[in-house]
Amino acid sequence: MTDAGASPEIPPPPAIRPGPDEELLGLIDSLAELLYRSDLTELEIESGGTGLVLRKSVAGAATEAPPAPAHPADVAVHADSSGGSSEPAAPSVPSVKAPLTGIFYASPAPGSAPYVQVGGEVAVGQVIGLIEAMKLFNEIKSDVAGKVVRILVERGTLVKRQQPLVEIDPR
Repeated sequence: MTDAGASPEIPPPPAIRPGPDEELLGLIDSLAELLYRSDLTELEIESGGTGLVLRKSVAGAATEAPPAPAHPADVAVHADSSGGSSEPAAPSVPSVKAPLTGIFYASPAPGSAPYVQVGGEVAVGQVIGLIEAMKLFNEIKSDVAGKVVRILVERGTLVKRQQPLVEIDPR
């Protein structure tokens, strides 16, 4: 005899694993970090029908001015790979860094006011921007309180994981 009110047992959902696109972005982040930590200037990988080439900037010749870096993270690459650069080291300013690779947006919608502005105050946990990755918008929150000194990236710019986004003078 069965109980008419009892529902059939539902199996537990399968374990949630990252999708192939998320795994690929994670792999690219790892490879980029490996490249920037090494003495290599280029890393080329092919698997099946897919190829990937990662390059890091190299300081220009002594007679030429080095090109402006496309991303603030490249500044460190110039200093590390030049082998004793004569440029003075920039003072360490706390910054909010990108937790993932994606497209940075400084405001919640086109035409709206940015989350933060130079000279404005920021609290710990305050949203400073959005990063779009895998068609999802991720809020980027400050882990430093203080005054915004400089915004290092423009709206719609591709940012890499651990790239500084906003410099903050702590109070």
